[in-house]
Parts: sequence; structure tokens; C-alpha cells
Amino acid sequence: MRSRTAPWVLLAPFLVLFIGTMIVPIIMAIGYSFTRVERSGLLGEAGIRSVFAGFDNYIAALTNVNFLQAIGRMILFGAVQVTVMIVAATVLALLLESASARWPGFFRAAYFLPYGIPGVIATILWSFLYIPGLSPIVDVLGAIGLDVDFLGPNMVLWSIANIVTWTYTGYNMLIIIAQLKSIPGELYEAAKLDGASSLRVALAIQLPLIRPALMLTVIFSIIGTLQLFAEPRLLQTMSAGITSEYTPNMSAYAFAFQYNDIGMAAAQSVIIAVAAFLLSAIALGVSNWTEKRR
Repeated sequence: MRSRTAPWVLLAPFLVLFIGTMIVPIIMAIGYSFTRVERSGLLGEAGIRSVFAGFDNYIAALTNVNFLQAIGRMILFGAVQVTVMIVAATVLALLLESASARWPGFFRAAYFLPYGIPGVIATILWSFLYIPGLSPIVDVLGAIGLDVDFLGPNMVLWSIANIVTWTYTGYNMLIIIAQLKSIPGELYEAAKLDGASSLRVALAIQLPLIRPALMLTVIFSIIGTLQLFAEPRLLQTMSAGITSEYTPNMSAYAFAFQYNDIGMAAAQSVIIAVAAFLLSAIALGVSNWTEKRR
């Protein structure tokens, strides 16, 4: 342990994988975002070469109406879905950590279970509950006179939000529970001696002290929202409302593998990363500002 090289030897396997699978691809993506492919000949038969494009790809991406609509769609998605999910995760965590909760271990596992199901499988399972003729939910709603098309252009975004909420609420709940368990028991005892109700304890003690966990879940959710891909990609074959550029990630994928424009795809990927960073920084800044005003 006194050797200065021992820590680096132990870290070497991780560092090699991290650099090779994270750092190098990021650097390559940034490099590709400043290039464009030029093809010689009518069909490119005379050769292909990459040339420096400057900020042309970024300008094209930021003036692409479909890409801007995709970002706006995800901002709306995040504003509604993330809020609902964090509120639900917080309420579940507070209920399971209350003194009167019964079988908290069982319910923690039950609420966390959807996170263990891969997103692709979860989307396939939920699609059976969205497709008319297969969905018992659609049949029941139709029997009472409600004609709901979960895969229609106006509803499919919220159908995706339902899948994401179902999948990640339990995961965020466990993060909040871990923070709740770190609260000293003396605070609860003092509140009990003062005659504070369970609601008062939650509002005055628990919620202020779990603010770091709430902020962590919000930041994770913001990043995840801009990376949304698997759910809309799978539902694309079932819904006419989902285009090939429905989300920012789907747009980058389309330019890379359908339109064969690596430079544009890389530029869009960099913009997505910067947007995730800025939105997370804004959320963190708002949290710090409100904390200072308390």
C-alpha cells in the first residue's frame, strides 16, 4: 500500500475501458462534428473524402425545424414527466419510511421491480396495452364511451411518458429512501416530543434534508429525457405520430444511419450533450438559489 504505483495498477483496467469507451468516442464525435463528407462523381463512385466544415453542421442542426421541434418536445416531456415521477417517488419514499408502514421491504422491491425490466421489453409489454383490439384498457374505456387512441399523434408522447414513469419511479424512490435513512433519529424524537404530526415531520424535517437526493434524481431525469430513444423507436412502427426525428437522439441516429451524414449526427449529439449540461446546471442553480433564500 505504500507503493505509489499500486493504485494506478489497480485502476488501470477501469481507466483503459473508460478512456476507450467514453473519452475517445467523445473526442471523435466532436471532431466529426466539424467535418463533412464530399463524394465525387454522380453516385460517389469517384471517391469520398472528409473535409473541414467549420460550424456548418451546427448551423444546419440549429436551423433544422425537425431537430428543434424534437428538443422542444423533450423539454415539454421532461417538464411534465419528470415532475410527476419525482413527486410520485418522493411520496412513495416518505410512505415507506413512515413509522406506520407495513412490509416496507416487500413494497420497496415491488416498486423497484420495473427498473429491472429492460426498456425494450417494458415498451413491448406496454404496447399490448396501447394497441386497439389487444388492449383491455382500450376495451374498457370504449365500453364506457371513451374513445382513446394511446398511439395517436396527440397521445403517443404521454404514452411514452407513462412507460418511462413506470420504469424509473422505483429507482428514484430508492435514491430518496437512502437519503431518508441518513437522517438522525434524534430529530424524529425531538419532533415527536414537540407533538409534531407525520405531515409536519415530512414538511419540516424530511423534505428539506432530502434536497440533495431530490436534486440528484432531477439531474439524472433531465439527462435521461434528452437521451430518450428506445421507447419511441419501438413504438414508431405502431404509431403514425412518431417520425424518424421524433426525439433528438432519434434525429442523430437517422442522420448517422439513414441519411449517412456523420457530421450532422455528431453535431446534433454534441448539442444534446450541451443542452443536458445547461439544463442540469440551471436546475442546480435554481436549487441553490432557493436554498439561500430560506
